[in-house]
Order: sequence, then C-alpha cells, then structure tokens
Amino acid sequence: MIYLDNAATTPLHPSARAAILPLLSDVYANPSGVYTPARQMRNAVDQVRQTIAAGICASPTEVYFTSGGTEANNWALQGVVAASAGKHIITSAIEHHAIYNLCEFMKTAGCEVTYLPVDTQGFVSPRDVEEAIRPDTCLVSIMLANNEVGTVQPIAEISEITKKHGILLHTDAVQAVGHMPIDVNALGVNLLSLSAHKFYGPKGIGALYIRKGTKISSLMYGGMQERNRRAGTENTIGIVGMGAAFTACLEEMPSEHARITNLRDKLINRILTEIPYTQLNGAGGDCLNKRLASNVNISFRFIEGESLLLYLDMHECYASTGSACASGALDPSHVLMALGLSHELANGALRFSLGRENTDEDVDKLMEILKPAVQKLRDSSPLYDDYIKSAAGLGAAPHDNRRP
Repeated sequence: MIYLDNAATTPLHPSARAAILPLLSDVYANPSGVYTPARQMRNAVDQVRQTIAAGICASPTEVYFTSGGTEANNWALQGVVAASAGKHIITSAIEHHAIYNLCEFMKTAGCEVTYLPVDTQGFVSPRDVEEAIRPDTCLVSIMLANNEVGTVQPIAEISEITKKHGILLHTDAVQAVGHMPIDVNALGVNLLSLSAHKFYGPKGIGALYIRKGTKISSLMYGGMQERNRRAGTENTIGIVGMGAAFTACLEEMPSEHARITNLRDKLINRILTEIPYTQLNGAGGDCLNKRLASNVNISFRFIEGESLLLYLDMHECYASTGSACASGALDPSHVLMALGLSHELANGALRFSLGRENTDEDVDKLMEILKPAVQKLRDSSPLYDDYIKSAAGLGAAPHDNRRP
C-alpha cells in the first residue's frame, strides 16, 4: 500500500496511540468531577492545553478545545459576527469548504461576504485585502496553507493591514499546524483553527486559538466547560491523543520537514519530466518554498482525474482529486478554477500529499504505476488522439509541460 492522501487524514502516531490506550480501559473519569480520578483527568487535559499553547507561542488560557477544524472555523466566524456591530467578512476564493460553505450560509443570515481572487499560484494579495475593507468589516479570514495546492499565504503581511484598520484576523491553519513552525504573534492573528487528525492525532478533536481580548460569542451552550465558552463533556481521549501527536510532531519537525520536502521535489520533478502534458498547480518555481512540504498537485491533460484515481486504487496507491470534504462532487475544484485553470485541467488534477510514513521507494513505485496508467487512459481519449494528430501536422514538440 502506498498512502499519499495525508492532507485528508494522517495515520495515528505511535505516541498518540500509546497515550490513548489507557484511557480506553483504566482511566475514564469525567474531568469536570471533583474526586481524585477526575482531577487526574483534568490535569491531563490542562497539560495538553499547555502543550498546544506552547507549540503555537500562545497562552494556555487562549486555547479552546473543539471537535475539529470545522467547528473551530464555525466558532471563529459566527462567534465574531455575533459579537460585532459589523456584518461584513472578507475571505478568499480558495478557502476550505469549512469556511467557504459557512460563508455562503452566513450570507443567508444577513452577512455580506467578499471573496478575494488569487493569482495563478494561489496567493492572496495583501493589497486586495486592504481595498476590500469597509466600515462594516468585522473579520478577515484567510487560510494559512491551502489544502488542495499547498500555497502558504502571507498572513503576517495581511495582519499588518487588519491591525491598522482595527479588524480581527482569523486563519484556518488546519493544514499547517504540526508541519511548519507556527507563532501566532509573528503571524499577528486573533484566531487560529487546528485539527489533530491532520498531524497524526485522532479524529474528532481540534482547537481554536482566541487571542486574549478578542470579542467573540460562544458557539455551544450548556455546561461550563472550556471556561464557560464551549459547553460539552471534554473529549479526553482525543485531547490526550492530540497532545501526544503534537509533541511528537514538534520534536520531529526539523528532520521530517527536510525529508518530506525532498520527497515532494523528487515527485514533482519526475512527473513533470517523465509524463508529458502535465503541470504543477499552486506555488512553484521561485515560490516553491512557499508551498507545504507535503503537497503535490498535478494536472494531467486529456484524462479525468477520477479515472486515474480509480486506476491507482486498483494498484493499492491512494491519492485524491482534491479536498476530501468535496469527495463525490461532480463540479471541478473551486480552488483550481480560482487559479485560472480550464475545466479540462481542473478535472484532470490529482493531489498527492506526503507524510511521515512515505519513502523514496514509495515515489519510485508510484511512478511505475502512474506512467502506464496515464498513457493507458490517454490512449482511449479522443481528445488526446485529436491533439496528437493536430500537433504532428503542425510539427509541434510532442512534450511541453509549461503552464498553458
């Protein structure tokens, strides 16, 4: 098996598994209790809060546990709007569906949303952010790193603009936390979302960083958990697993980042060199260092990405055509379309996302499967046949992987 869909979810880190196992049988008290086992669980929860806070350069009192990135995003946007006089939000055209679809819903509830365009590599312009600000703008929400094409946004530059105008800034950092250094003060954000299963922790647990002094209402009401801001019995199993996974990722980050970056570059270079009519989507060239180390998004001309994905699946090689949250959608990726790709190139795109368990051998084996798969699918494509005949008639080069 070659697993190349780590952007969708990651395998559980051995450290997280070891931390969770005792909680499945022997340690099960509710951390809101007052007796000894409950206090022990409360201490464990508080320790993880400190771990997450230290890892993003925040205070423990600024970290609130959620059920994951989607809840954190919902809380950030709906909570800020509910606590604000203004009802205008600025975001980008390439946000994850947890932001994009949420903004569409909030429009039906009286909010106004501005979707900023991106350039051909997926970057938001800080100047566009400033030009979109209105007197009633209450929040800017721009993701730190894109889940489909891996482009890392200039959040620190954007924060200088939002500070100048007295506007709150939220970033969806779900793809970034655990994989690159995060300093909420250097970024200048007021709110930041993260999710454990993206950095080798369990599913169903995440957190929202809320800078001290940020005006935000609660999203869930009931008990007094999370300092009376997020009701519900704490997911202690998830919290402890998240803390162990995050600690391990921070320890491994220097070596793993360099190793995975090398794998990414190897895979990109081999695909673009060995398979004709392909292109890299997202940050590349001189901006390749502004791309997630794990992300490879390639368009294969003249074929459907879904068909190629099924072919790889039959050979136990697992990748994605885009966001896992949009799996099954027939429309082309809104992210790739925002980058200016044609429907053909967007529908022919695959995302390979690398992780700690991937090796050089995985890249080599993928290429052994990928090259004949692409050729087989193209051989049955009338578009490819017509193109080759046309190119031959014009004396064109048979292999051109430049961006169209």
